[in-house]
Amino acid sequence: MDFVAGAIGGGLSTAVGYPLDTVKVRIQTERHYNGIWHCVQETYRTEKVWGFYKGMSASVLTVSVISSVSFGMYKNFLCGICKLRYRAADAKPSKLDVFLAGGAAGAVRVLFMAPSEVAKVRMQTQRNPHPSIAPPQPVSKPKYRGSLHCLKVIAKQEGFGGLYKGCSALLCRDCFSSAIYFLTYSALCDWLTPAGKNKPDFLVVLLSGGFAGVLAWGFATPMDVIKSRMQTDESDQHKYKGLVHCVRESVRKEGAKVLFKGLGLNCIRAFPVNMVVFVTYEAVLRCTDYYLNKE
Repeated sequence: MDFVAGAIGGGLSTAVGYPLDTVKVRIQTERHYNGIWHCVQETYRTEKVWGFYKGMSASVLTVSVISSVSFGMYKNFLCGICKLRYRAADAKPSKLDVFLAGGAAGAVRVLFMAPSEVAKVRMQTQRNPHPSIAPPQPVSKPKYRGSLHCLKVIAKQEGFGGLYKGCSALLCRDCFSSAIYFLTYSALCDWLTPAGKNKPDFLVVLLSGGFAGVLAWGFATPMDVIKSRMQTDESDQHKYKGLVHCVRESVRKEGAKVLFKGLGLNCIRAFPVNMVVFVTYEAVLRCTDYYLNKE
């Protein structure tokens, strides 16, 4: 049931946070924006509201699957660790157990997530002027007509490896941030739940989920910047030779602050998005338990 609950939570959270995610990706990959508000204004001026939702339809589906894998694998890894250490899958895990299970779930998630992340980033950085805006000169047709078409073009022009571009940065980002994510949520729920109660209240779930998301994205942002830059590096550009080269070149040209581009936006977006993720996840599990026990 953890897989189903995770899928529903992931899908709803994507709808909540996608516009800010588009702004974040553009700020991280393009140098001509002066800040968040400038990026929002320019995107709306040239592409209207649709510009903030490029590639979202496919993203909702893939994030649902990825969130399902993440929560499901986390629970399975945690049960496996408890069984190995305490001879009981339902034993109370330590903070280290939660951290290790979260990191392992993050690593597994990358295998499913990488192609959809590449397509999402390419779609979000592609310029498509809105029909109501007459450009001063004719504009060529967009390279990608949608997320699926984007994946097809990448596979054709860049090979199978193109679908996993930036995977090394994604792995570094998600292993550690996922470990921090689940550890923070678990620790805050334990801390805020009164003694004697088995499950946290929904207010506790909301706050714990929100703060867990903010802290996880705080640690994830440097590798998120590098991932986005590697993923927008198309076959005819070859700007970056790999993870280390991308870090070195980005820092050399723009200073160490480049690694924290979009940090504020990530944290602002993370709180409501992860509130939705965890409260949906807990609600689905509790509703299921209620009806199963009722029968």
